[in-house]
Amino acid sequence: MWAAVVATRGESIDIRRERIEEAGRQVGHDMARYLNTLGTIAAITPLLGLLGTVAGMIQIFATMTEAGLGDAQALAGGIGQALVTTAAGLCVAIPALVAYRYFNGLVEKRGLLLEQWAVCLIEDQRDAPSS
Repeated sequence: MWAAVVATRGESIDIRRERIEEAGRQVGHDMARYLNTLGTIAAITPLLGLLGTVAGMIQIFATMTEAGLGDAQALAGGIGQALVTTAAGLCVAIPALVAYRYFNGLVEKRGLLLEQWAVCLIEDQRDAPSS
């Protein structure tokens, strides 16, 4: 981004602003390139845990159909599967969501800082006497 500010030093203010905005968009894109993946992980892992829970419940009902309600040990496998997959999904989703929110905020904050610095640099160059 700074290279765009320096490279457009002799250009009109409109051209400079356009090139700097373009460079800023590229920098913002580069900073956020893995955020979509992290957000997808945070969004999908609870669903995978829910899928495992449903699979466990299906196993419970299949066992109930075969063995009846009297065999608690036969039902425990499905209940255990449901609980483990739910817990695993949440154990992945919660930290992923926290990390996504943190890094998303960091990218936005740094993007604003870059924009402020670029504006300051343009104005400093505009106010500086030409040599």
